[in-house]
Amino acid sequence: MSSSTSRRALLAGAASLAAAAGLGRPAPAADKIKLRLSTPATPTDQRSRALEEVFGPAVAGFAIYEPHYNATLFKQGTELEAIARGNLEMSITSAQELATFFPEFSVFTAGYVHRDAAHQVRVFNDPLMQPFKEKAEKELGVKLLTVMYLGRRQLNLRTDKKIRTPEDLAGVKLRMPPADTWQFLGRALGANPVPMAFTEIYTALQTGAVDGQDNPLPTVRDSKFFEVTKQIVLTSHLVDLNYLAFSKKVWDKLTPEQQAIVQKEADEAAELGRKRQLALEAELVQFFKDKGLEVYEPDVAAFRARVQKAYLESDYAKAWPKGILDKINAL
Repeated sequence: MSSSTSRRALLAGAASLAAAAGLGRPAPAADKIKLRLSTPATPTDQRSRALEEVFGPAVAGFAIYEPHYNATLFKQGTELEAIARGNLEMSITSAQELATFFPEFSVFTAGYVHRDAAHQVRVFNDPLMQPFKEKAEKELGVKLLTVMYLGRRQLNLRTDKKIRTPEDLAGVKLRMPPADTWQFLGRALGANPVPMAFTEIYTALQTGAVDGQDNPLPTVRDSKFFEVTKQIVLTSHLVDLNYLAFSKKVWDKLTPEQQAIVQKEADEAAELGRKRQLALEAELVQFFKDKGLEVYEPDVAAFRARVQKAYLESDYAKAWPKGILDKINAL
């Protein structure tokens, strides 16, 4: 039995019991349901702000929305287990975290699967996503309400060489997060990935220990990587996402009208956060140009073809439903 299967099996019982305990028993009208959100995000994160501005006030008639930021309520990576045990109502989770329970979710962590923020929404709302959602509900007690846009990862280089195709990255020492999945993505892009902690990136760029790094544009600005680099290549190789996860036990306690409100406001909060993040990314392109960096888009089609081929030929794809990548691309 694989580690993901055994972990899933251990939690399945807890999720089933929790769901059974609350099924069909709406909370009394006089009592408001507490909806605690646990997330490693900060209060100023676009997703956090949108949920507080849109979701919280909209559910106030029957629920108390109580966000907990910076992983202060539950440690990052343990939120889904807490929901499964009935100890937590909501979290902002990732496809990477869901893949530890269900390996097929790893398809949504692969490079160039999502083309942009709008494509993320189309994929999430398409029937192809239904089996993924149902598995999370039935086996983990987690309902995925909506998809939230995190940002596009771009290449940030200290060198002058123009990058048009993956072949131009040959020999480029590209800092990537230490995990094997990130190192694989770096190689798939055509670079020589170097595992390195985030806190070491600035000095490594400054000294030439690495030639570049990959992160969303807001991170490049906030961490001041633009001070020690010369160009930003808009590869958009990973259009990163999160899901708003909701306790199935709590969902089943809500009336149909309350469920409709929760779903509608979750979608609207995600849309507000998405628009704000996209606007910020657009503003930052000009910000970096004003700082003297060259900012341009390479042959994205060439990068997409190479990266998707690498994934399809890898062990990662063995867990994916047959033909899923073709279906996603068709959207």
